[in-house]
Amino acid sequence: MEGTCYTVALSVRHLVEYVFSSGSIDYRLQAMDAMHEGTKAHLRLQGEYGEGDRKEVYLKAEIPCGELLFIVDGRADGVLATEPLPTIDEIKSTGGELERVREAEGYPVHWAQAWFYAYMYARDTGTPVMRIQLSYVNTTTGETARFDREASFEELERDVWDMLERYAPFARLRRDHELRRDASIEALPFPFESYRAGQRKLAGAVYKSVEEGVSLFARAPTGIGKTVSTTYPAIKAIGRGLLQRVYYLTARTTTRAAAEDVLQLMAAKGLQLHAVTLTAKEKICFQEETRCEKEHCPFADGYYDRINGAMLDILANETLMTRPVIEQYARKHEVCPFEFSLDLAYAADVVICDYNYVFDPRISFKRLLGEAKKRTAILVDEAHNLPDRAREMFSGELSKAPFLGMQRAFKGRHQPAFEAAKAVNDYWIATRKRLAGGKPAISEKDRPDELIALVERFSEVVQPLLETEGGELLELYFLVQRFLRAAKLYDERFTTLIETSRNDVSLKLFCLDPSELVAATVKGYRSIVYFSATLAPLGYYMDMLGGGEGDYTLSLPSPFSREGLTVAVHPISTRYQDREASYKPIAEVIRRTVAAKRGNYMVFFPSYAYMNAVYEVYTHLLEEDEERPHTLLQGSGMSEEERHEFLDRFRPDGDRSLVGFAVMGGIFSEGVDLPGDRLIGVIVIGVGMPQLGLERDTLRSYYSSLGKNGFTYAYVIPGMNKVLQAGGRLIRSETDRGTLVLIDDRYEESGYRQLLPEEWRP
Repeated sequence: MEGTCYTVALSVRHLVEYVFSSGSIDYRLQAMDAMHEGTKAHLRLQGEYGEGDRKEVYLKAEIPCGELLFIVDGRADGVLATEPLPTIDEIKSTGGELERVREAEGYPVHWAQAWFYAYMYARDTGTPVMRIQLSYVNTTTGETARFDREASFEELERDVWDMLERYAPFARLRRDHELRRDASIEALPFPFESYRAGQRKLAGAVYKSVEEGVSLFARAPTGIGKTVSTTYPAIKAIGRGLLQRVYYLTARTTTRAAAEDVLQLMAAKGLQLHAVTLTAKEKICFQEETRCEKEHCPFADGYYDRINGAMLDILANETLMTRPVIEQYARKHEVCPFEFSLDLAYAADVVICDYNYVFDPRISFKRLLGEAKKRTAILVDEAHNLPDRAREMFSGELSKAPFLGMQRAFKGRHQPAFEAAKAVNDYWIATRKRLAGGKPAISEKDRPDELIALVERFSEVVQPLLETEGGELLELYFLVQRFLRAAKLYDERFTTLIETSRNDVSLKLFCLDPSELVAATVKGYRSIVYFSATLAPLGYYMDMLGGGEGDYTLSLPSPFSREGLTVAVHPISTRYQDREASYKPIAEVIRRTVAAKRGNYMVFFPSYAYMNAVYEVYTHLLEEDEERPHTLLQGSGMSEEERHEFLDRFRPDGDRSLVGFAVMGGIFSEGVDLPGDRLIGVIVIGVGMPQLGLERDTLRSYYSSLGKNGFTYAYVIPGMNKVLQAGGRLIRSETDRGTLVLIDDRYEESGYRQLLPEEWRP
């Protein structure tokens, strides 16, 4: 607030996109026509400016509009003094043909952006007449199309006022919402009657981290109530003006639901804020086939003509915008539910979403500008998953088969595309010959510049064809863009992995160490809170995620009494060479453990093959038992319905014991809550060791070269994290009682024992 005025701070680009965006969603055109700022072509045009011309000129204006005060800013690509009139130059680069641009004589949203810059410049300098120029440049051919207009200051001012008036209903809605929101936050009590052990400490650490603008790495064991202990202080920080927005990032749907439940609980206590849950496009799409093209989807056709009405409607009438709510309004207004949820995310106070919306360079929140970032905190749940997820997000991989397919598809139809695809395919053939007779998978430190150049050429040639081709070409084009993005990041923290098979060959630009890229991604946000029940050892995760000296760490003990947990260790070797000999001893341990007390048990294995082998021996042993337990076996690729059916069998009042066989690191070993008598025993086979392979061995060599224990970093800690997650399914509340059985002789070695929680050490 400023006097009686409500301040609306936003960028020129955000304003004009809200007012002038129209038409349909079309991923083919978006891929071609992304109008990327700061491309080489963009810089080339700026390089042609004369002496006295300026580029990247920052402009800002404060404009009262009734009871609103707009503070609008942005950077004009160029202010040209060499023209007869002072000229604003707005540059847009595109991979598409310029014919559509010429037909339209420039797009209204781009004219509006340049118009606003011209108004701000004229207002600052007292210039009576301005010249406005749009410069479109094709990134492939370098071809340029320019359009120019002249406008008096009075014309510019009138049009700017019109833009602000059209934005004002949204601004007023935000103002009214923020007044209600902040009052509700001020009055919001902690949503439970009292704090559990450790809960107040975690909540205090989160608030302090936000207040001081630093990051926090927190190990918060099961039972502390991590979700409420992180969201409650962050929401309090919104009410006190420290934050504008909170992102709650999760790796799984189950933890997303937990965050929604906590917000629902706070809403019942009077909280009023806008929270949006983002659901993956493939899951929320209304169509049988996900094709984001107006010809195939009525929700994509004309999306931008209807989206502002949909936004005003849902924001005026809803607070917690979960998937069903978003789907309801999307159908009502006939808009794509996925894009609708993304647009809502920019207006929301809390966004619940997957890691990739912040960390993946392909789909991160690109419209969130510097000022908004400074007032945004990120809460990263299950943060132990982030190092491996980040490695994948920053890596890029291509294989031979799709390029051979494109070579065949374009033969006789489009010679340049045929030749570009053939050149890449020829590279793969030469690579396979080079590796013939050697190892099927190798790691090379050098960046594959020859392939990168060929792939860049392929991308340039096929880009104009996306509008008509789509389909498999569009899919390959996006893979190529990801690969080229990884190529730009490639340095000593990357390696090149090449794998060959009889029919194919693939090459991966593999990010070994994501720490600096993660740190660069979150730079500019006010605070990042990384938390997990298994974020241990903390030093390892700070290394992996780019923690700094000024960041805080917190390690909380389990809030549960040790008396509730019985731990037994059976030193049976589960190493690969000993596995066959271990099947029967392990099956007998399972049988004895289950026979000791009727109830529900989960048995976790390092692989499907090991699980299936022991399951077979175990069920054979049961043939001798009178009261034979029920058994369940996890299948690979289970549907959501099959998962629910599996977990629903874990009822507290079964007529016989139930034994569920599952894999570590899978869908049942994380984010699954079976409290009380729904689960009374967990048996963990092995130390969770990741499968030996090229990626893990390359990671081991990399961290060894940095003076760290490479084997521990690449294999032991990631493996033991799976063990901790699996065992963490057992004791979920202070009244729970259960037996944890650890089967492996390595649990008797100090290096492995040290990685176990104190309450697990027998």
